[in-house]
Amino acid sequence: MKKFKSAVAVALAMSMLMGSSVYAADDSLTVDETEATEGEDITYEVLSDIAEEVAETESTEDIDENQELLNSTAEQLLSKGTYTYTNAAQLERLVQMGYSSVQLDGPISVTKATLNYNNWLGTTKNVYVVCLSGTDTDVENQSTGWFTDLLVGFEQDNAYIRNVKKVIMENIPAGSNIIVTGHSLGGMVAQQVASESDLKDNYNILNTVTFGSPLINGFKREGTVKRLGDTVDVVPYLSVSTFTNIIWQSAGLNREDGGYGWQVVTAHCESYNREDVWGAYDVTGTKNGSKTLTIDFSTTKFYHSPVVIDE
Repeated sequence: MKKFKSAVAVALAMSMLMGSSVYAADDSLTVDETEATEGEDITYEVLSDIAEEVAETESTEDIDENQELLNSTAEQLLSKGTYTYTNAAQLERLVQMGYSSVQLDGPISVTKATLNYNNWLGTTKNVYVVCLSGTDTDVENQSTGWFTDLLVGFEQDNAYIRNVKKVIMENIPAGSNIIVTGHSLGGMVAQQVASESDLKDNYNILNTVTFGSPLINGFKREGTVKRLGDTVDVVPYLSVSTFTNIIWQSAGLNREDGGYGWQVVTAHCESYNREDVWGAYDVTGTKNGSKTLTIDFSTTKFYHSPVVIDE
């Protein structure tokens, strides 16, 4: 699998100036308009890519800890079994399955699950978990490049949120409960999902959990929103809200130290996968919370998110 850390200092500088994440590149330049269908279900292709990449990495002698964590989640996904997630790091690794380091086509995934409140009443709720990966430009005609970062950072309409909205409305029954989660740009778009009036009118958006993402649409979001950010990760401050509402931007961020020192890019890309850093946060992003998710991977579907639509 390719490393997330292909980003360089120049990309980080652009991010700081434009609200972009650190996987930066331009999603408005070279695009392939063929077979670009808005919200297309590409689960079969994605699972084939994931199986191939897992086999490739496991055949190598030198595999790092972060890759092992991603492989473990990929193997759960490929098994199509049922697993209970107890913490935010496990949820984040499911989000990471949308990146091109794992597969090439589907930054959006939807999975049926049961949210367990683990209280004396035995409360549970059927939910759909919507996962959104972040800035990624190794895929042609995918709405995860720096221009989308810029639009979302300034809380503007963009192809990514339109694709996500279409996926939800065409594949999740009206009235359903939703948990939406994302990393970096994906977490920004997740907050846009929780702000969309059509979605709020037709679904119960229970929780939004973001990893390494800044505040977006603070006054419009439905449900409980938890933003998690490593102490050296600067991306959670890269949106217009840093200038218009720095108190909320900072106070609404739950921070933990992954021990990365000055390794800003590594912290942004790897910290959130680690249970030793984020294991105290439950699946709703609540520190010392008790909620868990029982996830049915036989229901997981991945969806395309193009920039240019083939009408």
